Amino acid sequence: MAATTDFVAAQKQNRRNTFLLLAILTALAAAVGYGIGWLLEGETSGALPLVSTAGVTAAGLMAVVSIGWSALSLAVGDKMVLAMSGAKEIGKADAPQLYNVVEEISIAAGVPMPKVMVLETDALNAFATGNRVGHGTIAVTRGLIDTLNRDELQGVVAHEMAHLANLDTRYMVVVGVTVGLIALVCDMLLRTMAWGRGGRSSGKKSSGGGILIIVLIVVAIFAPLAAKAVQMAVSRQREYLADATSVQFTRNPNGLISALGKLADKAAPFPGVSRATQHLFIVNPVQTFTSKTPALLATHPDIEDRIARLRNLGS
Repeated sequence: MAATTDFVAAQKQNRRNTFLLLAILTALAAAVGYGIGWLLEGETSGALPLVSTAGVTAAGLMAVVSIGWSALSLAVGDKMVLAMSGAKEIGKADAPQLYNVVEEISIAAGVPMPKVMVLETDALNAFATGNRVGHGTIAVTRGLIDTLNRDELQGVVAHEMAHLANLDTRYMVVVGVTVGLIALVCDMLLRTMAWGRGGRSSGKKSSGGGILIIVLIVVAIFAPLAAKAVQMAVSRQREYLADATSVQFTRNPNGLISALGKLADKAAPFPGVSRATQHLFIVNPVQTFTSKTPALLATHPDIEDRIARLRNLGS
């Protein structure tokens, strides 16, 4: 049962949760950057400082690299995803009902008309991508077009339009880049510590320094796992937010509720889908998640939980 009964309140709550998770991820990245700078300064000077100038510099460098890498990913990421999926752009004559639904939801959302693409598979699924609101794409499977009625199709399209309106592509690119950067830096940190222990024979460190190194090793091992868990949590919050926003666009939660029930039964893997793109789809085509699935592994909320929240939303 959802904690709120109003889609506007649900949107606000999910946005707050996302911002909190992003703050945690940013703090984790900065801490890892500081840690590797602190250790490198100690390796250079022969003594581990209490406050590290190199650590502060490394933390700032983490932020700069993350921003630059994110910008590059945003510039080409949507084109890569569409190329990998094998989606083909269609016109109004190719799927009139789908095209009309996208047009009307685009107007309701106040979002420029996105490109409409189809993936030729019997599986039921859909995704949206785009580096900015005016340059979005909504892609649906042929099975979705052939199986869902108009209200259900409207619910799915509104969910994907919500991802475009809420700039979820930007969120997930930034989160994914930061998570990858944390994993890379932690691997460097562990290698640096291993090299330092083997390369120095004197090993004159204070007991305090030794404790800090132990803490740093623990952080280097568990930070990538924690970052991955945050990434999955952000992904789930964006799905909740898109569900709530779709109700705002359609004023009818029943279409999406019915569609999710059908998608849960027929969200099978298909060519063009991979673990790198699984989080983009309205339901995960690679894995099935339940309330018992560990948070580290779940890109999407449990379908039953999503349906329960939608049923509890006022229109």
